[in-house]
Amino acid sequence: PQLPHGHLALPSFWKVMEDTLQQSGAQLRSFCQAFETVTPSPGTQPLTPAEERKVLSLVSKHGPDKLYQVTSNVSGSRELDLTLLRGQIVALLQGADTKGNTSRWLVDAGGPRGFVPAAKLRPY
Repeated sequence: PQLPHGHLALPSFWKVMEDTLQQSGAQLRSFCQAFETVTPSPGTQPLTPAEERKVLSLVSKHGPDKLYQVTSNVSGSRELDLTLLRGQIVALLQGADTKGNTSRWLVDAGGPRGFVPAAKLRPY
């Protein structure tokens, strides 16, 4: 297959590639900045009434000192892993998984229970 700029001499071809990559990099940077501006930090996200009810039920079941907030989206890849959104509130059940691995915590997400990377949780 013929490259779109295959007819160019090699130095010109590299110049075109370099310009394209720089342009893509600039677009990616501006997209990332826009995304960070649009996305509120987890601390400022108001809870929906449904989330509030869930938090109250978690507090009554586990106590306020067991509540943690998810700091970034979690997509569970292994069996018994939870998939959670940033800002969700969970209650800590155990600070380790079944094999004693302390980097995965067992949490109650207000219904489903499963494991979450400890690094993605912070005290609420």
